[in-house]
Amino acid sequence: MGAPVIHFEIGAVDGDRARHFYAELFDWTITPDANGYGVVDTGAAGINGGVLPTPQGVRPYVTFYVGVENLDKALSRAEELGAHRVMGPAPVGDMGNMAMLADPDGNMIGLFSAAEKRTNP
Repeated sequence: MGAPVIHFEIGAVDGDRARHFYAELFDWTITPDANGYGVVDTGAAGINGGVLPTPQGVRPYVTFYVGVENLDKALSRAEELGAHRVMGPAPVGDMGNMAMLADPDGNMIGLFSAAEKRTNP
């Protein structure tokens, strides 16, 4: 079975403007957090995502995240295939870990590995 696309992200120069634009255009509910990351609920079948302001020096982008079981293994395989690591792995709260890579054409792709669920003995 293939790895699923689990999240999308839109990085914009002006996060407020981008959140307004996408909310109005697609009738999405976008709820910004304290850091300006707007969590997108499309209200439809499919994946949800986020709209955020890009840090200084980072160009605007649109990317998607793919869920993988082993982040290090997926990053190593991507590098073997001509990609290069942009960042990570880095923790995402207690949800898991993420990393970003640039494919051979320079497109940024996110990888996400969910935290293992622990059961109480």
